Amino acid sequence: MSNEDDVVRQAPLFTALDDAAAASLRSAMTPVKINRGGVLFAEGDAGDQVYVVVEGKLKLGTSSGDGRENLLSILGPGEMFGELSLFDPGPRTSTATAVTDSKLLSLGHDKLIPWLKDHPEVALNLLGRLAQRLRRTNEAVGDLVFSDVPGRVAKALLDLGERFGKKTEEGLFVHHDLTQEELAQLVGASRETVNKALADFAGRGWLKLDGRAVLITDLDRLSKRSK
Repeated sequence: MSNEDDVVRQAPLFTALDDAAAASLRSAMTPVKINRGGVLFAEGDAGDQVYVVVEGKLKLGTSSGDGRENLLSILGPGEMFGELSLFDPGPRTSTATAVTDSKLLSLGHDKLIPWLKDHPEVALNLLGRLAQRLRRTNEAVGDLVFSDVPGRVAKALLDLGERFGKKTEEGLFVHHDLTQEELAQLVGASRETVNKALADFAGRGWLKLDGRAVLITDLDRLSKRSK
């Protein structure tokens, strides 16, 4: 099995399947390539495809009437999105944009529905994924009400580090690929306030800033600040 196959098997669509069923499902999916900055689908578009990230990173975000943007999540290899429209047909609730050049696999609802009927364990995995998303949304709402901006910044960095970080001798290196503005949108605060929090963390020796990456040198302190 290739590294790419290993990544795809991490997605909720595949984790409950044996190798033969997983290979069959993958053969029914369509490869998609999207360049950095490209929009896969926009908020309000009709949605009939589920996607699995094979390589790269994408962001899901929404926009307000006055042009402000909010990032809901950053997605990387092995993660799936677009399944909400499978259970609740209707327009897309967010815009999916490539943060880096990315490779995806897509599957239309017309092909997926028969799979769910023949493999109920896959449907249970998808429901678990939706429940996880709802839990995260509830946590995010709670953070906006009860947590200060530095606490939300710390929590966001730890989440990005858990999924995209690589351990080094100096600490956890997190190449998140986000601009300062995107990081602020993910946290739900102004860029100035987020930058102030990052500078404070760096001044305390908890992390080092490196362009669109960060080296977390004190996970314990950052974790305590995220509570």
